[in-house]
Amino acid sequence: MTIAFLFIVLFALIFIGTPIAMALGLSSVMTILIFGSDDLGTLSARVFDTMHHYTLMAIPFFVLSSAFLSTGGVARRLIRFAINTVGFMRGGLAMASVLACMLFAAVSGSSPATVAAIGSIVIAGMVQSGYPRPFAAGVIANAGTLGILIPPSIVMVVYAAATEVSVGRMFLAGVIPGLLAGVLLMIAIYFRARATGLPKQPRPPFLEYWDSLADAFWGLMLIFIILGGIYGGIFTPTEAAAVAAVYAFLIAVFVYRDMGPMKGKASWKFESLRHANRRLIESAAGGDSPLVGRLPYFGLHILVKLPIFLVELVVNVIICLAWLPASLIHREVVKTTLDGAKVSIMLMFIIANAMLFAFVLTTERIPHEITSMIVDAGFEWWSFLIIVNILLLIAGNFMEPSAILLIMAPILFPIGMELGIDPIHLGIIMVVNMEIGMITPPVGLNLFVTAGITGQSILWVVKAALPWLMILLVFLVLVTYIPAISTWLPNTLMGPEIIIKN
Repeated sequence: MTIAFLFIVLFALIFIGTPIAMALGLSSVMTILIFGSDDLGTLSARVFDTMHHYTLMAIPFFVLSSAFLSTGGVARRLIRFAINTVGFMRGGLAMASVLACMLFAAVSGSSPATVAAIGSIVIAGMVQSGYPRPFAAGVIANAGTLGILIPPSIVMVVYAAATEVSVGRMFLAGVIPGLLAGVLLMIAIYFRARATGLPKQPRPPFLEYWDSLADAFWGLMLIFIILGGIYGGIFTPTEAAAVAAVYAFLIAVFVYRDMGPMKGKASWKFESLRHANRRLIESAAGGDSPLVGRLPYFGLHILVKLPIFLVELVVNVIICLAWLPASLIHREVVKTTLDGAKVSIMLMFIIANAMLFAFVLTTERIPHEITSMIVDAGFEWWSFLIIVNILLLIAGNFMEPSAILLIMAPILFPIGMELGIDPIHLGIIMVVNMEIGMITPPVGLNLFVTAGITGQSILWVVKAALPWLMILLVFLVLVTYIPAISTWLPNTLMGPEIIIKN
């Protein structure tokens, strides 16, 4: 009776247009007040108790980091590097867009932010280069979903908080699937480009490639700072998120200087080091000696220039420190921080209500009863995962990923453990389903972002994204039934996840 009332109220509220977060909270509160023993005072305490997850503190920091990276010039520099890397192949500009989405996903952790930051630049560029507009929009809408699969990922943090698994293992588990999904999209683009005669970019000279790599270096470093810090034991995933937010602020304001009071001023450059790099590459490109043969000269040049390099370092640091107070209160920095805070508040409000809903489910022992029913019915792990995928694909059409995970994970997780499914593998399956949900109507966030960028209708974007969605569905089947894609890397580096059954 209790659970029937809970779901009837939930779906009734959703049917009349109540926002999903409020529907989750209201249905849970009404159920507790009518059928439970808690009064309003203890209910308020219960709401706050559901948010006592140290892991969830990572979400606002990752959101803030993404806001600074999206506002700053990181996306533009990653796109330039990606074009120089794969743009010379047939359909290379579209493939470079996928690579840029993968790189930006690895520093932002957000799918809509990836679509907005990369798509706002490359969709127009592809159209100008001769790509059909639906082709360009469909590629970006799908490639942007990698933002929640390639670590760091906000959705992975939510799953880890809901199931008490390791965030570090979840991040590691997303590396190979994320790379595989990106490669599958690029392979499909290549064959489509060969079939339709799409253009390719000229192969860049090595000096241009080197310059683009050096220009994108500070953005790419965030990947190594986050993952290297976590797996090197320097800080926890939550602390890594805080470090990422501070680092993103520093490179956006003081290094690239695309925002803040130093905007428009010369970027932070070490002319002695850049001169040594240029001399090394130009001499090798000129043919007077092999590149390897010039390395001793390069090392000697750096040694001679070391005092100048140190002076440049000190001067740049002093300048940045002098501008720091003004940077903290600059209107662009304040606006970016407030934008990140708005997104964080929205996400945390959804999470709080979803965790209250999950608390009601747990109190009524619904996961336990469903687990017993599934096991008694004789389901095997492979057939159970078919049901999981169907449920999550349907839910992804109507709900936000974090809410889905917080509702479904407490139900599906115990069943998966009973059937011997690796908890990390189950988590990646759920994340990939959420990834697909980002591009399925009526509430796929990537569809709305892409529609805003292109100025087209949602129906137009859905038609553009549909062919590429088929690739992600094939990818979902691979991830579901080849567990090693998800589990090999975390099990190799950290050992298997150990879950203590209550």
